[in-house]
Amino acid sequence: MGHPFVVASVSHTHDKIDLLVQVLPISRSMDIMEDNTMHRQDTSMTNWKVDQIVAQLRASRDVTHNIRQQGRIHPLPSRKTLLGIVESLCATVFPRHYGPVDLNEANTDQFVGHTLTQTLPLLQEQIRRGLLFGSKEDLLDERALRDRAENLTSEFTGQLPIIRGTLVTDLQAAYRGDPAATSLSEILLCYPGMAAIIYYRLAHALHRLGVPLIARLISDIAHSSTGIDIHPAAEIGSHFFIDHGTGVVIGETSIIGTHVRLYQAVTLGAKSFPEDERGVLIKGKPRHPIVEDDVVIYAGATILGRVTIGQGSVIGGNVWLTQSVPPHSHVVQAQMRTSAVIQPKPIDTEL
Repeated sequence: MGHPFVVASVSHTHDKIDLLVQVLPISRSMDIMEDNTMHRQDTSMTNWKVDQIVAQLRASRDVTHNIRQQGRIHPLPSRKTLLGIVESLCATVFPRHYGPVDLNEANTDQFVGHTLTQTLPLLQEQIRRGLLFGSKEDLLDERALRDRAENLTSEFTGQLPIIRGTLVTDLQAAYRGDPAATSLSEILLCYPGMAAIIYYRLAHALHRLGVPLIARLISDIAHSSTGIDIHPAAEIGSHFFIDHGTGVVIGETSIIGTHVRLYQAVTLGAKSFPEDERGVLIKGKPRHPIVEDDVVIYAGATILGRVTIGQGSVIGGNVWLTQSVPPHSHVVQAQMRTSAVIQPKPIDTEL
């Protein structure tokens, strides 16, 4: 029921004026006000040819432009349900930060266990739905599909302690790499880069298990809330830090080593898209950068193609880079304008 709508009437009794107030549901009041409008529209409804449009849309869905997996209707994964699942998984990994405020040493394990018990059946169902959009699993019968989803859910759950351990290294990298960070809790609660990395680590585990659609949806949820777009297939090592983060893009076949730091608006993208003999894009071919250990890439840098950024290099802000960089290089805009080949240079620690 909508908000109340007040209807007032005035009656005169001798020298007094009585105000009669009647509270009606807003939906009913709107019905009253729209009666005349609807009556006027009735005469033109037949000109809209609704039945004909409905039939044409059905023909497009079923025959002419059928985009269904294997031509059949499958239940789609739910973005809303996945958002709740990921929030619950975050609470099990970092319960004192993402769980209820009244948690303490005595009840944390109980909360984590209860949350997993409630969440894992939901995740299993989403995985089952996601499997329906794979070329192999589409041929499985319903019982085999449920068993496959159950096994994958179990495998994923078993990885949660390892995922948490890696995330703690990311937290430590953020704390050491940002002089503005006052605590690990601040990073968990306030840093969009950290949120995107948590979602990425969960999505990447699912992608490796063979549930790419669910992984992609989780990554897109993170993208929507943080402005950071990390493909779940990308390989990213430990101690990873994204400072500020808005506008960062990390492509599908990117490989990032350990102790790498990125700033906002960095792009690790593809320079070209190889095609087969029919002109169709080849899927999955390595086309994104390899970033080795201990690299720093400053804001606005764009690195395209299957190039390698050597260990210990620093890429300056707004650099457009389409060639490999030797270890311990220092690349800035002026160098890119004057040099066709990047040479190693001493790194200015005050940059």
